Amino acid sequence: MKLAFVTTNLRGGGAEKAVVKLASALSARGHEVHLLLLENLIEHPIDGSFQVHALSRPGKSVSKGYLGKRLAAWRLARLYRGLERDASFDMTVATLPFADEVVALARLPRVWHRIANTLSAEVAALQQQNPRKAARRLARYRELYEGRNLIAVSEGVAEDLREQLQLPRANIVRIYNLYDMAGIRRLAEAHDAKIPQQAYVLHVGRFVRQKRHDLLFAAFKTLPPSFKLVLLTHPNAALDDMLTAAGIKERTIVAGFRQNPYPWMRHAALLVLCSDHEGLPNVLIESLICGTSVVSTDCPSGPREILEGALRRFLVPCGDPAALARAMQAALDTKPDLSEQTFAKFAAETVLHQYEALPQRWRQPA
Repeated sequence: MKLAFVTTNLRGGGAEKAVVKLASALSARGHEVHLLLLENLIEHPIDGSFQVHALSRPGKSVSKGYLGKRLAAWRLARLYRGLERDASFDMTVATLPFADEVVALARLPRVWHRIANTLSAEVAALQQQNPRKAARRLARYRELYEGRNLIAVSEGVAEDLREQLQLPRANIVRIYNLYDMAGIRRLAEAHDAKIPQQAYVLHVGRFVRQKRHDLLFAAFKTLPPSFKLVLLTHPNAALDDMLTAAGIKERTIVAGFRQNPYPWMRHAALLVLCSDHEGLPNVLIESLICGTSVVSTDCPSGPREILEGALRRFLVPCGDPAALARAMQAALDTKPDLSEQTFAKFAAETVLHQYEALPQRWRQPA
């Protein structure tokens, strides 16, 4: 098959990382894969197995406003037509709302929109700050996704699209992100001289409100002073201010974005995810594959589909620093007892078969 993936850029986010992994894995199975970037901003490593095309110059963003979207759509449509000169694409997969909007404006054919977050939770969080803006965003999402072909990265995201966004005419298919377990464990063995020798708790994620660093810092303060806190995120002045206010700046290492975070996961005493909402949080699955204990908020959505059975005790309510602190302490005293069955539904072979079947499941948008 000839496949196109479209996303805004390849900066250090989980949704973007998942796109790279999909493109690489499908290319390795003999498919012709093209990755189309609206912005030439790349942090995730690319292995060269698929073709990458960007609409902007290296390091340059595009305007996200009314005219910017339409200019990007015109450029995308022109690039797409050029890539179809020899053969048409069998399928196009767009990821993240801005890219989804641009793809819709470009009127590309045979499109699946991959939904990587719980959109109603995003709207609800915005509602607390700006009700009018939240109402506009909800209306925009409904207009964009109703009647279209959607890939939900978890059962929670699929339910959110049906029940909360109320998209009765959308063709929704749940496909988890894929995880190359052997590859992750191999990368986890790599040496990184910057990994601290002292025991540490790890958080991987951008410094944005959704990730709730404030909750993490309040819970971490209760742990013994022998533990460090390591944040795999870019340095940020507001982050420094929050660490200072929490009184833990001297105990914290802001290590920046890491192209290979797995050695950091493998050597961590614990990984914590404390978001208010997610789609399917990659870091939980990757840390478990590395053999590291995890604690997570029971946020919509994904963590409950990952932490099943005995791992369910490490799910805590959103916004509760005391419960998060208790779970962190319990997890530090427990090594996860895992089997390959724990990861079966996220196995690469299962996920890739589902993607290869998508052209037959595509419906004409209603």
